[in-house]
Amino acid sequence: MSEKIIGRGTWYDKMAAKIIERERKLGRSMDLIRTEMGLGASGLPHVGNLGDAARSYAVTLALRGQGCNSELIAFCDDMDGLRKVPAGLPKSLDKYLGFPVTAIPDPFGCHQSYGVHMSLLLLESLDKCGIEYKYMSGKEAYEKGLLNEEIRTLLLNAKRVGEIVKEEVGQERYVEVLPYFSVCKNCGRIYTTKATEFLPKENKVLYVCEGMEIKGRWIEGCGYKGETDITKGEGKLVWSCGEFAARWKALDIRFEAYGKDIEDSVRINDRICREVLGYEPPMHARYEMFLDKTGRKISSSIGNVLTPQVWFRYGSPQSLLLLMLKRFVGTRTLDVTDIPFYMNELDHLEDIYFGKKTVKDKKELTKLQGLYAYCWGLKPPAKPSIHVPYNLLTFLAKMAPKGREEEFITEKLRSYGYLQKNQTLDENLKRRIEYAFNWVRDFEEIKETAISLTTEEKEAIKELIEVLKVEDEAEKIQNAIFNTAKKRGLKPAKFFKKLYTILIGVPQGPRLGPYIPAMGKQNVIKALQRTLKQPMG
Repeated sequence: MSEKIIGRGTWYDKMAAKIIERERKLGRSMDLIRTEMGLGASGLPHVGNLGDAARSYAVTLALRGQGCNSELIAFCDDMDGLRKVPAGLPKSLDKYLGFPVTAIPDPFGCHQSYGVHMSLLLLESLDKCGIEYKYMSGKEAYEKGLLNEEIRTLLLNAKRVGEIVKEEVGQERYVEVLPYFSVCKNCGRIYTTKATEFLPKENKVLYVCEGMEIKGRWIEGCGYKGETDITKGEGKLVWSCGEFAARWKALDIRFEAYGKDIEDSVRINDRICREVLGYEPPMHARYEMFLDKTGRKISSSIGNVLTPQVWFRYGSPQSLLLLMLKRFVGTRTLDVTDIPFYMNELDHLEDIYFGKKTVKDKKELTKLQGLYAYCWGLKPPAKPSIHVPYNLLTFLAKMAPKGREEEFITEKLRSYGYLQKNQTLDENLKRRIEYAFNWVRDFEEIKETAISLTTEEKEAIKELIEVLKVEDEAEKIQNAIFNTAKKRGLKPAKFFKKLYTILIGVPQGPRLGPYIPAMGKQNVIKALQRTLKQPMG
């Protein structure tokens, strides 16, 4: 018997169904099911940070689709201290290490603090992607007393919290020290303080500013001894051993995804949530991190960040959401050169969504159509757009004569059959052409698509290269491709698809005979030669 399709058939629909089933078993109120994502404010937000929001929002949408009222909380960790000056930012920020990010001046001079500047960059990206959320500032949450009850419970049970941390990760610090950071009233730092005692009647924490090792570097404290009122936002819980749990309980969070890098912290907080706060923690889903092409984790502190703002220069918000939503598990390498691939893949999904391409398996069809709908926040366009392969647009942008770019590209797209005789560019196509112009301004050339080739295909390509070295006539080039395939026992249609994929990133396009000379035979020869150096499939 075939498995029942849930909702739109995606991972997010299945997760929503599991959450609903779990909440019913726990007997909790179903009036509002909240999902959460953490919003960092200590460095330049990268595309991975947006992934937290995209995935949780897709679960929120899936919950709504299954009849539940749901909202996404974007909780900003803006009480956190600055641990390291991110690469590319002024070295003058060094003097603010250990300070809460909202107490540091904005180095760009446009917002009230460093923390506000960084968090707004990510919020702007969420807005651009159509992600709906309820924003909460950590600083304001502490100042308004949103977590007061949880802070008191954790401080009264600090010994148990310390034992859980020790049992889970072997760290003994919080057996002796309270899981709370006071902001030093003398020097203004947060990470240099050690909380020594809780006075429950006065709601005060006693602390000493003695210094702390941050990212392998010792930050000296000022030696001041003071007290902090926990109800006035003069300090915060230690995130890895209690704050996460406190948020879940205070805000009644039912789902939160997390990255592999904070797995230990989530496990600790799950136990604290259950054993100390008496609240069943939210359902989780663990995802892997994005790596750069050298295999390093994408991080603002080491400066290999691909920001959403960079993505939006070359690709649409929906293509970025596709990157986030198409797969939940597994590590992926990523850099700016992947953007054309996701733009083309989104076109492919749109064709499936509108029935222009067929998928025989009903389950797979539902899932792919569902994925496309989630890339649009379940508000997909009413009709398909005109699809021109990204590589082709960048080629035209590169060739376009100055002053008559739009006219030139329109003429070419008509001659290639992408536009009808009197059809003009629509807004979507104009936007894509803008991405293509940004690309050719910033990059020398678009890379050919990596593709695996059989021995016969490699031999056919070698032969074709020799023809291209001497042949200039479009019709003869077209015939040579056909004849080379036949000679090597290949199906011409399949060989043409391989060449299209190598040269323009999709399996079909304008007639290759005229296109190759227009593209520049030398460019095509070099692209084919680079492809031959790749390992065989």
